[in-house]
Amino acid sequence: MKKVLVIVGPTAVGKTSLSIELAKKFNGEVINGDSVQIYKALNIGSAKVTEDEMKGVKHHLLSFKNPDEPFSVAEFQMLVRNKIDEITKRGKLPIICGGTGLYIQAVIYDFRFEKEERSEDFMKKYENTSNEVLHQILFQIDDKEAKKIHINNRRRVLRALEIYEKNKKTKSELINKQKDKPLYDAYIVGLDMDRKRLYERINKRVDLMIENNLLEEVKSLYDKGYRVNAIGYKEFNDYFDNKITLDEVIKNIKKNTRHYAKRQLTYFRNKLDIHWYRVDVMERDELTQDIVKNVKTWINI
Repeated sequence: MKKVLVIVGPTAVGKTSLSIELAKKFNGEVINGDSVQIYKALNIGSAKVTEDEMKGVKHHLLSFKNPDEPFSVAEFQMLVRNKIDEITKRGKLPIICGGTGLYIQAVIYDFRFEKEERSEDFMKKYENTSNEVLHQILFQIDDKEAKKIHINNRRRVLRALEIYEKNKKTKSELINKQKDKPLYDAYIVGLDMDRKRLYERINKRVDLMIENNLLEEVKSLYDKGYRVNAIGYKEFNDYFDNKITLDEVIKNIKKNTRHYAKRQLTYFRNKLDIHWYRVDVMERDELTQDIVKNVKTWINI
């Protein structure tokens, strides 16, 4: 099995800086594992790594899609697996760094995606069904998946219903079934810290994003007709429509980011086999040394 180092954890916990330290230590290249950072022009709000922060380490799958281009887990899976092959062939260590749990899980484990070619009978069955009723049907079948999908995202709702009708299992059940079939020898580093301190870091990072002209970044996207449905961007829509103040936008970003961090931790703990490290119980150098020691043992150095 090819070796892949993976760094996960909630937003603002310090994954990016660690990935760069480990890449320099182990002759690695970093593959983006964040579903928002794939998009061009979504830089400040997604906390995308800058050229200076990269410190010469090669990064992959950043800023290669326009903000209005669709992107799927299946496409991410294919692209990342190709990058793992390329990096490994060059004698370097692939390092996936990010917080989008499903994307990373789909790469590491044997996830198989069927082509979205729906039968005419299936389409006819629901062609006159409203979005609200469709979503309710899905909720009764697979409440976990329904909670992830907006009521008006008809394509995804239909896809989840189709998966159930074809397999007699929900998408959630199929994902759980696939968890135990890893395709790589992956050492997954999970960063965590006291919840209160994490939330303080999140709040401070949002304030820093505002100082670094997040408003201007989102306004530029808005003026071009982009409506980005991601935390740090979607909260501005009501502001531009003169429905809320900038202070309310900032509060909403902080609140939504905190909630997202909580969901990330829940997902990682339930779906991935992770070696957890607390970033708030030791000095950063000591923490890095501890991780380096364990990664060396995994690599057999």
